[in-house]
Amino acid sequence: MKKNYTHISVLLDRTGSMDSIRDDIIGGFNAFLEEQEKEPGAATLTLVQFDSQNPYEIIHDFKPLADVPKLTRTSYVPRASTPLLDAMGRAINDLESKIAEKTEEERPEKVIMAVITDGRENASREFRKDQVEKMIKERTEKDGWQFVFLSADLAAIRDAMATGFRADTVLVFNKTADGTRGAYQSLSNQMSGFRSGKKNKLDFDDADRKSEDDPLKKKPN
Repeated sequence: MKKNYTHISVLLDRTGSMDSIRDDIIGGFNAFLEEQEKEPGAATLTLVQFDSQNPYEIIHDFKPLADVPKLTRTSYVPRASTPLLDAMGRAINDLESKIAEKTEEERPEKVIMAVITDGRENASREFRKDQVEKMIKERTEKDGWQFVFLSADLAAIRDAMATGFRADTVLVFNKTADGTRGAYQSLSNQMSGFRSGKKNKLDFDDADRKSEDDPLKKKPN
């Protein structure tokens, strides 16, 4: 595999309920992109947007970070409902297949998949929860992939943990401008630490857990 090369896949919820934080999602993503582009080491990005009209729309595919255009109100238009399991299942299969097609020297040393949503599953037709859980477990244990899940919905967080995400890899954010941008900032900070080798896994700590609704946030004595 290629040392100091990270591939980042972002699954971005494009459903109708995201409209209230549309500009914050756009701004947060663009800031995240700029920060990751500054990090040492090679990195590519796959961006997938999902909703029930198109459960798996690839916007960018293994594109070098420097070549990824900023998200805009034209390229991010919330609509429809949430086929979350289908998006995750297809994303894992697609990424696994594309990495397998590469030579050993071309394959990324580190692989990260980040899911960003504000709601829970309500429209999948292809994948079940137990299937996705098995897929996440296999890729984590066999290949060291890192999976993180950011959501503004507590029920979706519980679903994510039941689908194979570790507790320290899920993050609740407030559905506000500050909450959304803060979640992106936490994702970027943790990803930078992992890419640089300062961290051996992606995880969120109490400093990242700004939302008072986060069930994993330590409560004061």
